[in-house]
Amino acid sequence: MSTSDKLFRQAQEIIPGGVNSPVRAWRAVDGTPRFIQRGRGCRVVDADGKEYIDYIGSWGPLIAGHAHPQVVRALEDAVKRGTSFGAPTAKEIELARLVVDAVPAVDTVRLTSSGTEATMTALRIARGYTERTKIIKFAGCYHGHTDALLVRAGSGALTLSLPDSKGVPEAFASQTLIAEYNNLASVEAQLSANPDTVAAIIIEPVPGNMGVVLPDPNFLAELRRLTVEAGVVLIFDEVMSGFRLARGGAQELYGIDPDLSCFGKVIGGGLPLAAVGGRRDIMDCLAPLGPVYQAGTLSGNPLAVTAGIETLKLMNAPGAYARLNELGSRLAEGLRRAIRDAGVQACVNQLGSMITVFFGVEQVRDYTSAVSCDTAMFARYFHGMLERGMYLPPSQFEAAFVSLAHGEAEIDETVFAATQVMQQLGS
Repeated sequence: MSTSDKLFRQAQEIIPGGVNSPVRAWRAVDGTPRFIQRGRGCRVVDADGKEYIDYIGSWGPLIAGHAHPQVVRALEDAVKRGTSFGAPTAKEIELARLVVDAVPAVDTVRLTSSGTEATMTALRIARGYTERTKIIKFAGCYHGHTDALLVRAGSGALTLSLPDSKGVPEAFASQTLIAEYNNLASVEAQLSANPDTVAAIIIEPVPGNMGVVLPDPNFLAELRRLTVEAGVVLIFDEVMSGFRLARGGAQELYGIDPDLSCFGKVIGGGLPLAAVGGRRDIMDCLAPLGPVYQAGTLSGNPLAVTAGIETLKLMNAPGAYARLNELGSRLAEGLRRAIRDAGVQACVNQLGSMITVFFGVEQVRDYTSAVSCDTAMFARYFHGMLERGMYLPPSQFEAAFVSLAHGEAEIDETVFAATQVMQQLGS
């Protein structure tokens, strides 16, 4: 029995399911989750001493790689000064300035401890600002586990075939309207059926929680037009895509200015930190300036803020995003070649350093096509890659991430492993 097996047995005795976030349990792919002992650069080592090239990166935050020396040094200095104060620190201003300077649509920003808190706060602000109650979200887009957003959500709920969650009152869910990603008519229908009652539309501009899905040309621009015409607050959930796809996130790539934006993952550099920001007149609804309440004991935690500052500094280096795009494209092209040569039915969706291989389909552009994938074949692929030292997300419906710590050698090693696995799948 491996050390991970032993640890997982112990964990299941005292932690529900043995994990503190559902997808980590590997139920979608079967087998025992690897307990990670340490990481450096683009590699992690499990409790049994086996090394893997890592494409999870803590689910996106570690864009510069594990234990980057610059981040580690800054954290070592910060922890000596204290771990938490529950009072303002100058570092909070520094991080907020980095966000505001990078994202033109953000005038002010409020720090939180998690992406769930950021999206929850964004919805509350939108409702307070518009004095309306309903929201529109998109099937397959995941915005954290707050009650109103666990309706046809992606991420772990989709991985475990749970379209929503028990414990969410019907009265809460009834305020959430569902549209289809890349289907503008579905948005128009909801706005028409609910005149003057929709406070906000929230969307992952580039979803990563039903696997990576790209927006159709003009979809986001037309969505922006509709929200302006209807007086609806447009919220971009860039917890995953923000500071990963570009310095200014997906909104920079597609030239869209949402009213509110949510950030997380990368801006915390691997520590618990997220943010909501946007237009000043809307953000000023937040207490203590306005009547919309939000608070958090660890919001702006000095260690998390420090890790975020150093990570964003690393990403501000000339050519950082071009390098990520180059590596992501190299991986995607290699995977497509492996799929084609093996005669496997699959497609690769990739944008920058975010990537997903979907099995059993020719194209994925929305929730319906994502859930039609062959998850059993993905599980076989996952374990084949794991055996060859590749640590991938244990779900068909999660994005894999490339970091600046990856290089051509690691990408080519991954493609070589995928070629072998695809040959097995195609035989």
